[in-house]
Amino acid sequence: MSILESFNIGSNALRAHGLRLDIHAKNVANIDTPNYVRKIPVLNSTDEISFHGLMNTMKQDVFGVGTLPYLQGGVTMSGCVDDPTMGERIYRPGHPDADENGYIRASNVNPMVDMADAIMAQRAYEANLALVNITKSMALKAIEIGR
Repeated sequence: MSILESFNIGSNALRAHGLRLDIHAKNVANIDTPNYVRKIPVLNSTDEISFHGLMNTMKQDVFGVGTLPYLQGGVTMSGCVDDPTMGERIYRPGHPDADENGYIRASNVNPMVDMADAIMAQRAYEANLALVNITKSMALKAIEIGR
């Protein structure tokens, strides 16, 4: 894996986890919004080869130069899905969003779940930021060695 591939993987992960954090912040901000449906971010792996396939490739190329096959690894955010759980029904006959019986549907956001997911997204973002910084320092050291 080259240094540029490491930067690419890190930047894709930073983008995906940043968007994930934005979605959880939006969910928490809409806790008291009637009829709001919680959004769940969907992350997908972008690598094209399984671990088993990678091991078989390395086993077949034992006497090769020792480099791994080109892998476009990382993570991408493919969108959001709505949380299927229903919010609590609240009787408010004068509310503009009330149905014909006078009930509104409260938001289905659970603040504990979204805060925990936001913390995980923040830690994943920080880990990928560390990856980018380590890769940057490796590139700078390689430049120093080349002088």
